[in-house]
Amino acid sequence: MRIIGHLDMDAFFAAIEERDHPELRGRPLVVGADPAGGQGRGVVSTANYPARVYGIHSAMPISQAWQLAEAARRRGRPAAAFVRVNYRRYAEVSQRIMARLRHYAPVVEGAGIDEAYFDLSFTGSYDRAADLARQIKAAILGQERLTASIGIGPNKMVAKIASDFHKPNGLTLVTPEEAEDFLAPL
Repeated sequence: MRIIGHLDMDAFFAAIEERDHPELRGRPLVVGADPAGGQGRGVVSTANYPARVYGIHSAMPISQAWQLAEAARRRGRPAAAFVRVNYRRYAEVSQRIMARLRHYAPVVEGAGIDEAYFDLSFTGSYDRAADLARQIKAAILGQERLTASIGIGPNKMVAKIASDFHKPNGLTLVTPEEAEDFLAPL
């Protein structure tokens, strides 16, 4: 029986910034290029969940993110904080998370700085795979004080979609028998 997990860190760059800079916690936070008062060039690398409520998302032009944040501020919403990307810091944290994941799963395939596929077939059942995924999430939270979402499915595609299903800090299990019904409305 094939059982594949997909780990996706929750708003990874923003979560690290919030963890490392307590004054940013709970505020709408945009990580990316310098917005230069709405005239900046470049894009949003990530936005935390409060900033996403404003319509800000990854790969959006930073000037558009600034405009959305300013419009929200004018409506009385909290002002968004904009911070520059610190790739070196994010890579350090990513390396520790991937090492932790390899501690639990013998086969891990990185899919980016904040996500990876891992083979859970050795657990022998979807229930045991879900138990191990909970342990992985708890270990990452304990070690890094960051949340992750994990999807488990019979293949990479289902696992990847499942990891996004209950963000943030989610765990979604899709058995082979449930896969077609899970994917149909999507």
